[in-house]
Order: sequence, then structure tokens, then C-alpha cells
Amino acid sequence: MATASPDPVTQAAAYQQHLLGLLGPDDPAEVQASTHARLLAILKDAGSDLRVMPAPDEWSVLELLGHLVDAEIVMSGRYRWVLSHDRPPLLGYDQDRWVERLRHNDDPPDELLEVFSTLRTANLRLWNRSPSDDRRRVAMHAERGAESYELMFRMLAGHDRFHLDQMRQTLAMIRAAR
Repeated sequence: MATASPDPVTQAAAYQQHLLGLLGPDDPAEVQASTHARLLAILKDAGSDLRVMPAPDEWSVLELLGHLVDAEIVMSGRYRWVLSHDRPPLLGYDQDRWVERLRHNDDPPDELLEVFSTLRTANLRLWNRSPSDDRRRVAMHAERGAESYELMFRMLAGHDRFHLDQMRQTLAMIRAAR
């Protein structure tokens, strides 16, 4: 008997709730503002394990950093689309394909951090100067449906927490395997 494939709407809602749960009641701007320092600490701790993949299909710490950069690039565009257009369509993207094809494990970490920091600063400034009416503006995500600027911003803070924890877990797995 064939197993039914998961309902995409249910999966999208679960993804949103997972990220929002990681944020909890915390201020998403404060969480996002603290990410750069947390990344620096993890990268320092990673040392020579920075590019080591804990398993064949799992990302290294550097690839996780590359993914955070990719997400910041994507969200930079999405924020500006939702603020500038009425209910604009937003494309999804294949994060695994981006990490693989952009070869993040070959990237210099300081260059990735520079891009991340520059975009994050610009996005936080945009958020801080956006009135509440603008934060309620909605775009139509191809996979998740209607998402407001505020929802996207809150989800990204949870996304930061998820991948920072994943970086720490990756290092622990690599070191435990020795």
C-alpha cells in the first residue's frame, strides 16, 4: 500500500509554527541583531572542523553559514517586494540546491560573514523604520500562501535560532565521532 504524500499546506503551517515556536515571545529584531555575534563565536569554536560534514547529506558549519546568507539575500528581496507591491507573488527556493551549487563549503567564512552582516544591518534598519501598517502588508508565497512582512520577519528570527543550534549540534557530532 502506497503512503500518501504529506499535505503541502499542513507542512507549510508546521514549518511556520516551528520557527515561531523557536522565537517564542522574544523580540525578533533583538534575536536577529544578536545572530552575527553568535555566528562569530561558533566559527571561532569550529576551527579546523568548519568545513567537515557530519554525514554525507548533512551540511558543514560553513555550509550552514552559507545557507543563512542565502536566506538573508532571499528575505531582503521579499521584504522589499511586500513593502513596495500589493500582494506580490514570492517564489520558494531549493535551499539544498543553493548550498550545493553555490559551493558554500569552498567560500571564505569572512566573506560570507561580511555579506550576512551587511544585509542583516540593512534589513534591521528597514524593519525599525517600518510603521505597523507596513508590517501587516501581505505577499503570496508560492508554497505557504499569504505571509505578512511581520510574519516573515518573525520566522527569520526563529530560522536563525534553528540554524545556530544546528551548527552547535554539527560540531558536537563531528567531535563525538573522533
